[in-house]
Amino acid sequence: MSSLTKPKSEFTNPKPSNRQAMPKQPPKERGHNFNEVALGYNIDLAQAEADRCLQCPKPTCREGCPVEIDIPTFIRLVKEGNLDEAIRIIREKNNLPAITGRVCPVENQCESHCVLCKAGKPIAIGALERFVANHDNKKELRKVVVDKNGKVRKIVAVVGSGPASLTVAGDLSKFGYDVTVFEALHEAGGVLLYGIPEFRLPKSIVRDEVEYVKSLGVKIETNVLVGRTVTIDELFSMGFEAIFIGAGAGTPYFLNLPGENLNGVYSANEFLTRTNMMKAYKFPEYDTPIKIGKKVAVIGGGNVAMDSARTALRLGADEVTIIYRRSRDELPARREEVENAEEEGIRFLFLTSPTRFLGNEKGWVKGVECIKMQLGEPDESGRRRPIPVKESEFLIDADVVIIAIGQRPNPLITQATPGLKADSQGILKIDENLKTSRDRVWAGGDITSGEATVINAMGMGKKAAKLIHKFLSENQAHAI
Repeated sequence: MSSLTKPKSEFTNPKPSNRQAMPKQPPKERGHNFNEVALGYNIDLAQAEADRCLQCPKPTCREGCPVEIDIPTFIRLVKEGNLDEAIRIIREKNNLPAITGRVCPVENQCESHCVLCKAGKPIAIGALERFVANHDNKKELRKVVVDKNGKVRKIVAVVGSGPASLTVAGDLSKFGYDVTVFEALHEAGGVLLYGIPEFRLPKSIVRDEVEYVKSLGVKIETNVLVGRTVTIDELFSMGFEAIFIGAGAGTPYFLNLPGENLNGVYSANEFLTRTNMMKAYKFPEYDTPIKIGKKVAVIGGGNVAMDSARTALRLGADEVTIIYRRSRDELPARREEVENAEEEGIRFLFLTSPTRFLGNEKGWVKGVECIKMQLGEPDESGRRRPIPVKESEFLIDADVVIIAIGQRPNPLITQATPGLKADSQGILKIDENLKTSRDRVWAGGDITSGEATVINAMGMGKKAAKLIHKFLSENQAHAI
């Protein structure tokens, strides 16, 4: 075969592995402030990274995106310098790109499907999405195309204002529905606002994206606790023709160990909410005190554990230790967040599990008794089960402990809604079409899974919007 007829290789790009590194604050500096760690690309870095994209005829990166962004097209537009068109392409599928560009686990999704993984490092899709979204927010570009759903606009209620809810609300508004979001707290954003620290996701970014969703025509009512302020049945009686429940999972799990009720033992939910939403890190400028001792222990190995540990460091702790019962290989947290924590001096105790918390005479925690673990056969999660090593107990000093082992939904909505089925942990039961056991009630996000990534919750929101639109288009509304 001559060189003229030889098929073009997927890897003819001369720079397959020259991935542009994301500029970051130096570890010694960022460990003492709440400014964003990752500084983002400038135009030169973004275009250099976009130039690496092979523009594959059959782009596999799209297969890894839960919200189905046209990734090659927006990257090509970045390379060409057409950022206004790039953000238009992204927002066709994603209402929250400035958020997903920061917190989406791209290494397990779109980037893991990039063909350049076979020859080097994948395209930095998340960093490019973040760059384009930042451009959009700076320009306040808010051009959207809203399709009208016939002459009569049907109305839909959305419970909660986290990533799943904001996605379904925005997409349904684009379909032509009147959508009202009901949020229990005083500000919209859900876990994006109270759960993820400022240094990883600035609250100004969340507020910008919420404003974008409102610009689509979505109404947001805060301080409305569905299940108490108003019930699901009352929403139907008010004229809403479909309801999506995306109230999240904000009730923490605890270990049920001796000493867990000592002063200085926090759930990660309380610790991060006090810091992120109530500005405890600016006390006394804000009236939210929070105790941070010299030595902090964090129990858990997920992203919330990393967020808690890095927050404690920034609040002034001298030493922060993450206690995790499996090995480093089983850590569920994003690799990037683990590396950031290590760079900042966070200590890890692997194959270690707490057995009890010790207190002083005044009722404050002073230490954690731990036991060493070894890994056995895989459990239902697919990871090897941790097994205690007999007579391996030891003590570590800690004057603050943060428990970050997961969360479950608040049972309030289920208890207040006859016929709405949930499991023993309060997780709503849904079918393959995201429908609950109640007619015209759909659900998605953490309330249906326990804990999901932001992007997976958004993927459920997109699916729900299509299904609700299909249902309401095919069925005449009827009173309950």
